[in-house]
Amino acid sequence: MSSNKKMGLMQLTIIVAVNMMGSGIIMLPANLAQVGTISMLSWLVTAVGSMAIAYAFAQCGFLCPRSGGMSAYAEEAHGKSAFFMASYTYYISLAIANVAIAISAVGYAVPFFPWLGSSPVHICIGVIVLLWLTSFANFGGPRLTGRIGSVTVWGVIIPVAGLCVIGWFWFKPDLFMAAWNPHHLPFGHAVSSSIALTLWAFLGMESACANSDAVDNPKKNVPLACLLGTGGAAIIYILSTAVMQGIVPNAELASSTAPFGMVFAEMFNPTVGLVVMVLAVIACIGSLLGWQFTISQVSKAAADAGMFPKFFSKLNRADAPVLGMCFIAAVQTVMALMTISPNLNKQFEVLVNLAVFTNVVPYVLALSALICIMKKSGITGRVYQRNLLICMVALIYSFYGLYAAGMSAVFWGALVTIAGYFIYGFKAYDFEKTTIVESEITEPVVDPDEKELDPVMML
Repeated sequence: MSSNKKMGLMQLTIIVAVNMMGSGIIMLPANLAQVGTISMLSWLVTAVGSMAIAYAFAQCGFLCPRSGGMSAYAEEAHGKSAFFMASYTYYISLAIANVAIAISAVGYAVPFFPWLGSSPVHICIGVIVLLWLTSFANFGGPRLTGRIGSVTVWGVIIPVAGLCVIGWFWFKPDLFMAAWNPHHLPFGHAVSSSIALTLWAFLGMESACANSDAVDNPKKNVPLACLLGTGGAAIIYILSTAVMQGIVPNAELASSTAPFGMVFAEMFNPTVGLVVMVLAVIACIGSLLGWQFTISQVSKAAADAGMFPKFFSKLNRADAPVLGMCFIAAVQTVMALMTISPNLNKQFEVLVNLAVFTNVVPYVLALSALICIMKKSGITGRVYQRNLLICMVALIYSFYGLYAAGMSAVFWGALVTIAGYFIYGFKAYDFEKTTIVESEITEPVVDPDEKELDPVMML
């Protein structure tokens, strides 16, 4: 590809920011309001940690340009089992995240369909129906999914980014300060209780460096775009949630199932609020449509590599892995039933915490491989020291994110992760056998008594 056809720094930065700003933000203001405006400090901590993670992934992608993403990076240091575990836990985290996105959509749809909010069972039915509808819609293949997602994502970006600019005309400092720490939580606990929620909004940054081949001067622009894109998203997240808590009273915001609709109704009128709710529902459906297809592609790639059962690789005429989509929709149905709650916000928070835990596991596997990747690539001096320092910040924050997810999420997440090793045990021999065969082919045995080496063998 010629350099004039490649993306520049600004284009790549915008793509990185848009990739993260899906539907993850639209329910967060209500959950953060339950802690208070002290949760703004959680945003700052998460912004620094997420930028460190994004930069470390950019370095992994540049130094290890093989396919497989986080799974491939993990294998460089931890072996084939890490490739499987990274793929497996990422797959589970996406499944959980999709249920949380469906809950967000249902929450914003309640004013239009009050029946949905009349009981936990009705909410659960709405979530399950939405999960299956978006799965069926993906049977049309990747082209249709991509076109829909590129349009619907603006249903979130426009009101969220717009609120950052115009919302300050309605902002009341006294209202913001009155909600600082309404439950009088200890400082450390108040900050930690929001870390998992804020990290949720940044999930997806690991895909930021996937297309380095289409970028002009990737060695410089990919890491910069990761940092600037993540930083830009962080600014929008912080400003939008901060201004909301200075417009709507804390108690009302904390109990809302459609916080952005509520704040626009407060700023203008109920009709504008309803328009924003419609945009949010459309954005959630589009985001869910895209992530349902993404998770099917993750399982297909793992099946192609022999990690997952072969049925995940089977495609229809539109190149959609239909069986894999139906399987994950069934898994998500079980998750929705298991997490059913009288409080929609509570159900959302439980799922977010579990999604964060299972997503951070492949983060740790991949990030901890950067040291090995740098040594294999011959990186030394200041570049090595700088990357090592940033990688340590990313890992420390990742462990903090695991801790902040809470005991329940850690318990269930640990069980899910350990189950992955149990599953891997059934496939491990096949991988070891393949490795031995490849080794026998690529590393010929040379007689040590030979005085001269064949030049071809030396090559």
